[in-house]
Amino acid sequence: MLHQGWMEDIGTDIMDRVLSAGGRYDPGACTASDVDGALAKDVLDESDFGALLSPAASGMLEQIAERARSETARYFGNNISLFTPLYIANYCTNHCSYCGFNCENKIKRGKLAPDEIEAELSAIAATGLDDILLLTGDSRAASDVDYIGGAVRQAAGAFNTVGVEIYPLNTDEYAHLLECGAEYVSVYQETYDLPTYDKAHPAGPKRCFPYRFNAQERALRGGMRGVSFGALLGLGDFRRDAYCAGLHARLLQQRYPRAEVSFSVPRIRSFHNHPEGGAHSVGERQLLQVMLAYRLFMPFAGITISTRERAVFRDHAVGLCATRMSAGVRVGVGGHGAEQKGGEQFDISDPRGVGEIHSMLLSRGRQPVYSDITR
Repeated sequence: MLHQGWMEDIGTDIMDRVLSAGGRYDPGACTASDVDGALAKDVLDESDFGALLSPAASGMLEQIAERARSETARYFGNNISLFTPLYIANYCTNHCSYCGFNCENKIKRGKLAPDEIEAELSAIAATGLDDILLLTGDSRAASDVDYIGGAVRQAAGAFNTVGVEIYPLNTDEYAHLLECGAEYVSVYQETYDLPTYDKAHPAGPKRCFPYRFNAQERALRGGMRGVSFGALLGLGDFRRDAYCAGLHARLLQQRYPRAEVSFSVPRIRSFHNHPEGGAHSVGERQLLQVMLAYRLFMPFAGITISTRERAVFRDHAVGLCATRMSAGVRVGVGGHGAEQKGGEQFDISDPRGVGEIHSMLLSRGRQPVYSDITR
């Protein structure tokens, strides 16, 4: 799908560079010697990164994990940042095959009014959290930029750090949200394989692969402090998708060296009316391999582990490579300060509240971090 009239085309070359490298990447060609070579380096190149993601590395996770643990401690100490998402609307115009917000999925749709947003923010702030992520479905008509900007202003009045995970915007729109108080943007490409992407997005604005791909660069051009990357593991070949997401992040980091770059590693989850969803062939050991490879490839990048994953896996990951985790999560519209107003995006696996996550982190020698001290 080509850019629609309202979609900004910034003329960047990064998409072509990532897709070209992804097309050349052959995970099966990597050897144990390649993995050993990567582990012996202080700074990894893209071939080293590919080796760490390969099947050859799957039998060497203990060695990789030890190196990852060391790098995490070097750049982040024992700190784990805590946040929670707040869905303010779930209206959507896309037909994504893996998402509960799919416009054809029969769920309750809802949108929070300003007073309802205020109630949600107050309930979340009462838990001690100081970092919030605002989310919507992909509907410019139901949740336009002015509406999102208003929610950001409200959140910025109560939280030190405000991020958005919404539909992709143009540069000037990201600049507007920055003025409202947002500082970071999460956009996930889902898959970097074009045929798989087209099949998973049969209709809707999300079908435009280049516009979504370049969202992070537009956000940085708009002045945002940080951007997050990731692929929906299990939708396509997870090794190639993780490889492309890593290159995407590194190339933008090189172009915008002051940007704070982070990764998320979501696996496909079931959702209402589609209980057969799941992570397909991506097991927890493979998920951990992806996270460890990200840590060694970009040791200074944050890595978020979401409530899509089991508590025991999340608890293990924060000791090795994850630096940020969610707590007290609701994935429907609202539900923190009042009754949930709209249906869920996916099923979660870890329902623990902020207090439980806090206690777990302390028991594992980690320091829960509630406030962004860099601001």
